[in-house]
Amino acid sequence: MPVARILFPMPLPEPFDYLIPDGMTVEPGSYVRAPLGKYERTGVVWDIVEADPERELKLVADVFPTPPMPESMRRFIAFCAKYNVAGPGQVLAMALRSRGGLSPSPTQTVYALTGHRTNRMTAAREKVLDAAAEVGKASASGLAKEAGVSSSVIKGLVETGSLQAEIIETDLPFAAPDPERAGPTLTSEQAQAGQRLRDAVKAGGYQPFLLDGITGSGKTEVYFEAISETLRKDPTAQVLVLLPEIALTQAVFERFETRFGAGPAPWHSSLSDQQRRRTWRETAHGRARIVTGARSALFLPYSNLKLIIVDEEHDSSFKQEDGVRYHARDMAVMRAKLEGATVILASATPALETVVNAEAGRYERLKLSARPGAARLPDMSLVDLQSNTPEKGQWLSPVLEKALVETFEKKEQSLLFLNRRGYAPLVICKACGERLKSPGTESWLTEHRYTNRLVCHLTAWSMPKPDNCPMCGAKDSLMGVGPGVERVAEEVRVLLPDAHVEIFSSDTAMGGEATRGIVERMAEGEIDVLVGTQIVAKGHNFPNLTLVGVVDADSGLQGGDLRAGERTYQLLSQVAGRAGRAERPGRALIQTYQPYNPAMQALAAGDRDGFLKIERDVREELTLPPFGRMAAMVLSAPDAAMAKDIGLLAGKAAPNGEGVTVYGPAPAPISILRGRHRLRFLITAPREVDLSAYMATWLKALKLPNAARVAVDIDPYSFL
Repeated sequence: MPVARILFPMPLPEPFDYLIPDGMTVEPGSYVRAPLGKYERTGVVWDIVEADPERELKLVADVFPTPPMPESMRRFIAFCAKYNVAGPGQVLAMALRSRGGLSPSPTQTVYALTGHRTNRMTAAREKVLDAAAEVGKASASGLAKEAGVSSSVIKGLVETGSLQAEIIETDLPFAAPDPERAGPTLTSEQAQAGQRLRDAVKAGGYQPFLLDGITGSGKTEVYFEAISETLRKDPTAQVLVLLPEIALTQAVFERFETRFGAGPAPWHSSLSDQQRRRTWRETAHGRARIVTGARSALFLPYSNLKLIIVDEEHDSSFKQEDGVRYHARDMAVMRAKLEGATVILASATPALETVVNAEAGRYERLKLSARPGAARLPDMSLVDLQSNTPEKGQWLSPVLEKALVETFEKKEQSLLFLNRRGYAPLVICKACGERLKSPGTESWLTEHRYTNRLVCHLTAWSMPKPDNCPMCGAKDSLMGVGPGVERVAEEVRVLLPDAHVEIFSSDTAMGGEATRGIVERMAEGEIDVLVGTQIVAKGHNFPNLTLVGVVDADSGLQGGDLRAGERTYQLLSQVAGRAGRAERPGRALIQTYQPYNPAMQALAAGDRDGFLKIERDVREELTLPPFGRMAAMVLSAPDAAMAKDIGLLAGKAAPNGEGVTVYGPAPAPISILRGRHRLRFLITAPREVDLSAYMATWLKALKLPNAARVAVDIDPYSFL
């Protein structure tokens, strides 16, 4: 018997060997069940080898009726594991997140009219036949509920031949997109970029592009040209569109329906188990031609992936910060290379790493420098808060207040941006000075006045706001410090008592329906002032929005993040770009105490390339990404003494590497999280050093107590 080497979606070091029984068809990539310990587990056949007659092996128990995982996908999983210093089984677990999709669709018995009417009619039977005529096919319980009768009435109508039973699949296929449908008329610049992408798709093979277009320049319509050519060229080809926010999926879904006559298959965390199972199965069988989703959609088992699009490629949400720590943009480029596919990175503010790759010729750059029609970029102005100080206890400067009033009087819409949820980001006691924190962590609690709760946005722990200080017991002494979106909205309601003001954040947009409702009300002009966090910055198109106000532009510049300036520029540029996207001109007012910061000066001047040059020069001088490599190691322990000991132990175990510099151990900025004490190492190296291999060697040499934990992050984006 041949031997199947099976990789399980578990933190195991390598595949396990099993004999393949006679009569069972198994090949590399087959999804199988096999005994592991006391239970049967689902895994993937990684390879098939000759059996060693002296080894006693267990048998493969079963094989799923699913097309095998392609070799390119298995190679991608192996690469992702090696590069990100994770076990291949951990990466495989991300590819098997909906194992219900391995089996055929569940079925359901439904009932429909036959056209025959029995002579033995009753009032209850009449109700059922009327209900069936109205709703069509339905389950027995559904039909009975609709008619207001018991299920026995349904059974009687089946026996008399008035209803017939039919077994149907509950997970229906996705509608096929039509690549021949005409899109909107493109500008000459858009048409030129679209033609280049179509030519690349026709030529086939791995080709990476940077689609670099200002906000509102029509990047989506341009990459739609590549999608239509991909679908037209190969009737089995599949397309993946990665999006940074779940909130964007519905808007993009509608644009796909308009352009291709059918919506894409969705994949994100808000889907039900049935929806995820359906998308996974249809993708594996090649029937889902277009998939849109968050970063994890990259790990779906595409049978013939020929085009990958990373929309808003600069967005930091493409970085996975727990479990297997990977950057979906970088992994998407590698998956495209392994698949022999075209990959398009689209952004108005591309990451410095992407720009450097384009300048080096590794990516082909396509530029869109203008908005179509009468729309143009908004006028940008910095509001110096040192000379335009808000009133005491307020957060809107006189300049921004005046602009809000003028915009409301012209019956136009305003958007205020502040990347802080809740009412106040910090709660202190006026009596003893205590700063309220989540239990077992150094994370401050945020006051949410609408729910009267204090919430930790790091751990999701919350409690009702107490009347007395938990530390000193002083009554009515707790005070919120600093502004959140709730406080800004409160200030706007006082300024504009007749305006309709709403908040757009993850607290008010919990789920697709709530998000869709806010976006639709804003698009239809029902909201006068929208106050939001970064969820408002991405992909939304509000025709009557003419004023964008950034309440606190400096908040993103704090801390030791090497990308702080770049992120601030990207986010504020994206927010400001929401204004003036139709015929009416827009303007953006950016409140700052640092008007001479390079990021602020670049925003005001619209000089993105100048800002990137400054960032580039600084990082090149310091050999920081993308001109050098960086990794992080975070150690944690249940008490401070053990954390100190394992930090010293890890430091001694660090390998010697030419050009490699190890900083630490040092307490992490959030030194206590969920009751665990955290230490951090930062590691830098020249570009030519294989930092993944260095970190893997370090991990192998590290022998820690069972209570200790270690996490490695290649190319870290978070420094907390």
